[in-house]
Amino acid sequence: MNKLNGNCECKKVSFEITQEIKYFSHCHCSQCRRSHGSAFGSFIEVDKSCFKYNSGTKNIKSYSSSKLCKRIFCKSCGSNIMFLDEAKPDKYYVSVGVINGNPKLPAAHHVFVGSKASWFEINDDLRQHDTYPSAFKNE
Repeated sequence: MNKLNGNCECKKVSFEITQEIKYFSHCHCSQCRRSHGSAFGSFIEVDKSCFKYNSGTKNIKSYSSSKLCKRIFCKSCGSNIMFLDEAKPDKYYVSVGVINGNPKLPAAHHVFVGSKASWFEINDDLRQHDTYPSAFKNE
């Protein structure tokens, strides 16, 4: 079984994931760009039952960034831990940037490319979707 560990920048929040990762995306929506301060946010989909906080649950803060989406972050350092999608209540979407080491990940794809930053050019051969691909909705 694949085991991943991660933590926020200040290391107050730490967690582990005990599953093989099958979904990996780079989201170019304006919310992900703003919350990550970057051209996109990169996320892996994790079964809620396979995610465990090891420390720092008192440091977790959240806010609703849209009708269905809640952003989870460390209140001390601001690291983006994950987002929750109410349409998939048994899944977490963990920010890849807070994962330690060199995790084994599947090929990613780009989502919400229709609203990507005008100053960023995608220069890889990964699949691109203007919005969220219907093939991945409510799986």
